[in-house]
Amino acid sequence: MGDALGDGLPLMIGVALSPVPMIAAILMLLSPRARATAPAFLLGWVLGLAIILTAATALSSVLPQADQEGPRPVIGVIKIVLALALLLLAIRRWKSRPAPGESAPLPRWMDSINGLGVLRAVLLGAILAVNPKNLVLVLSAGLAIGTAGALSTGEVVTAVVVLTVIGSLTILVPVVGYLFAANRLAGTLEQLRIWLTQNNAAIMATLLLVFAFVLLGKGIASFS
Repeated sequence: MGDALGDGLPLMIGVALSPVPMIAAILMLLSPRARATAPAFLLGWVLGLAIILTAATALSSVLPQADQEGPRPVIGVIKIVLALALLLLAIRRWKSRPAPGESAPLPRWMDSINGLGVLRAVLLGAILAVNPKNLVLVLSAGLAIGTAGALSTGEVVTAVVVLTVIGSLTILVPVVGYLFAANRLAGTLEQLRIWLTQNNAAIMATLLLVFAFVLLGKGIASFS
């Protein structure tokens, strides 16, 4: 299980550092119905990650296992394809960054966050959890679990739970913190929202580029 967690951990940290879901969570925490919608958003996020991670793990478990000797070209090709997908997403995000001195606009759908109900907050959390960038990273983490060798059912479940929690930390911590210290966190959350909004594209482009080369290297290594 150590190999699965070692390979999946940095990928799920990349998921956790997604600025757009963090901005959405902060806006929800600053909304009039924060105590109802923010936990619902967190629930949707966790469910989205857990379902995709579980499905990716189950599908990748039929691929050649890590304890088999020799090259694993199928796994190598899959990792290279995922790396190229991350590279394309990185280029796209970099091109979308604001020009110097220009303010980065928020996505239009964020204007409706103040009016969200509980069910729509759950749905929004699930949708953001499986956006294209996250989807590639979570699929890669599931691939790491599914091809890590002869893991028991308990070890697979533990790996999925641990990685899901890691991928949820940047949503979980603000939500839980707000429930206990709403007044003290309001100003900090607003400053964080402004910074994340302005630097969203640059942050994600850098992260995606790093993970693209990590996966590319692992993919190439699978051929030897």
